[in-house]
Amino acid sequence: MENTYKKTKQEMEYLRVAVATPKIEVANTDINTEEVIRLIKVAKEKQVKILVLPELCITGYTCQDLFLHSVLIEQAYIAVNRVIKESVETDCLIAIGFPFEHNGKLYNVVGLIQSGYMKAIIPKIHLPNYQEFYEARHFTKGKEAVEMIEWKNSEDISVSYKIPFGTKVLLRNKETKAVIAAEICEDLWVPIPESSKHAMAGANIILNSSASNEIIGKGEYRKHLVSGQSARLIAAYLYASAGEGESTQDLVFSGHNLIAENGNILAEQKYETGKLLITDIDLERLNSERRKMNTYEVNDGGYYIIDYSYNQENSTDLIRHVNKSPFVPSENSERKDRCQEILVLQAIGLKKRMEHIQCKKVVIGVSGGLDSTLALLVINKTFEMLKLDKKGILAVTMPCFGTTDRTYLNACKLAKEIECTLMEIPIKDSVSQHLKDIMHDSDVHDITYENAQARERTQVLMDLANKENAIVIGTGDLSELALGWCTYNGDHMSMYAVNVDIPKTLVRYLVDYYAHYESHNELMNVLCDILDTPVSPELLPPDENGKIIQKTEEKVGPYELHDFYLYYTLRFGYGPKKILCLAEKAFEEKYSRDEILKWLDVFFRRFFSQQFKRSCLPDGPKIGSVSVSPRGDLRMPSDASVHLWKKEIDNLL
Repeated sequence: MENTYKKTKQEMEYLRVAVATPKIEVANTDINTEEVIRLIKVAKEKQVKILVLPELCITGYTCQDLFLHSVLIEQAYIAVNRVIKESVETDCLIAIGFPFEHNGKLYNVVGLIQSGYMKAIIPKIHLPNYQEFYEARHFTKGKEAVEMIEWKNSEDISVSYKIPFGTKVLLRNKETKAVIAAEICEDLWVPIPESSKHAMAGANIILNSSASNEIIGKGEYRKHLVSGQSARLIAAYLYASAGEGESTQDLVFSGHNLIAENGNILAEQKYETGKLLITDIDLERLNSERRKMNTYEVNDGGYYIIDYSYNQENSTDLIRHVNKSPFVPSENSERKDRCQEILVLQAIGLKKRMEHIQCKKVVIGVSGGLDSTLALLVINKTFEMLKLDKKGILAVTMPCFGTTDRTYLNACKLAKEIECTLMEIPIKDSVSQHLKDIMHDSDVHDITYENAQARERTQVLMDLANKENAIVIGTGDLSELALGWCTYNGDHMSMYAVNVDIPKTLVRYLVDYYAHYESHNELMNVLCDILDTPVSPELLPPDENGKIIQKTEEKVGPYELHDFYLYYTLRFGYGPKKILCLAEKAFEEKYSRDEILKWLDVFFRRFFSQQFKRSCLPDGPKIGSVSVSPRGDLRMPSDASVHLWKKEIDNLL
């Protein structure tokens, strides 16, 4: 089976980029140029479209006073022309650092080369002249204002052309909406980096040719600096630093290379000279983030803009990592911290509501399922914060036609271990009477049969809350709301919904975290068994062995897929085509293309048709970057057409 992402990487607005540290010899431009050319050839083979190399890598950063020798300056110019000549066979944009003499002054610059031409020369603005750095001894400070200068072919000086020289230069690709700018090393470390100005002018990809030496602790700071700047600018940041071959007379260079995108480090490399660090950056993701942030103001401010293009056809496999569970951190330590923070946020939300209405009791329906379990754990934490008697937590189990012994017993055990008040209110008789009243055959197990139970449970909880001067806590999660997998005016309704912003895949991790880090043995055992129970609303009778027969994921599809679809639909506004591309990459060993498309179709049909339920949701705390609250993140008409999304899916079938 051929995966879609192999065919449509460029179409999905992914751009393959690389950074690399060549192994050099200080002041040997011949050797250094050969190594640079070798890396360019590797980049061409890997179909890289942007390659960033370190600061002054043609000569070496540590030449010191040799920079004042005309031999080195002249040979550096010749070497760069060799690189330009070799670039004729590739459309990769190459950023390379070298010393450049202009009007009798020497500048530390990065040249932007593509397809046999020097496109622009960007000078370094901020020259460090403190501690181990003495750049002002050798170089002149560059200027922002662009000056058109002449670039000559060193072999045939009759061949020359005008190029921009200055920092206010943007390279723009209209097809992919890539806008590229460059800065050099220290330009990033100052209070207002040049890249901040570039981004405000529209740049969404920043190139940095650097020569940052290594000392204890500097690497971690550098990493945070690059990731932080990419987040602040909502941009991709490509950072290439000097490494092996630089003089170790007084300093050591680690070749710390980084590729970041909107605050995330996509790739990192250290002490690996002569090897490309490659990944794919997501231009649509960056542009989507900027589009929705109305405080991100763009002003080109007199920038010189160069339009450039590259071949978008022969794309290869998407090498960018795609997380199967985008709502859940992949690292254990980060996941643990995230779960702890989420539980606190949920509890603080409920705590404020209870304090505001001076309420000391809550009512919650407990089923022995994951969602009600998480909600009860949040309530437990809230009561501990408020120092309230846990007998004020009224946990109500309401067995009916589909209740199994396993879930019923787990609900009871959970209430016991929490030390709250357990109430059992069977609803089989009242539901049967209701079905009789509306002349519905109780042997017909249709949606009326199911929803009658859900609405009866809600009625019991609401009336009990009135009786006890309490509030009903909702248990429904974000995934169910996205799919509309809830009964309107049934479990859809509550007085405060603590799980409203928690997707199903994350609910599982939160309960698991609580079991292993905030529970005693007996409570942990109950929670682990709940985690092992199939997800079900238990509205249909069990089988002859008393086992759950109604399994949600068999009806609406795997929640891990739906959460994946939900994340990319709401977080970045992606359409079905790109979501399919990402899902095939993330789930290539688990689901076929046909399965992914089948459930993608279900997701969009349900997402559009069920908006009316989300338009009247009860209050609940926003937790993550994806929310369906009608008062916050999702302003969507209930009668919007799914036609365009369905049309795109049909074209993929």
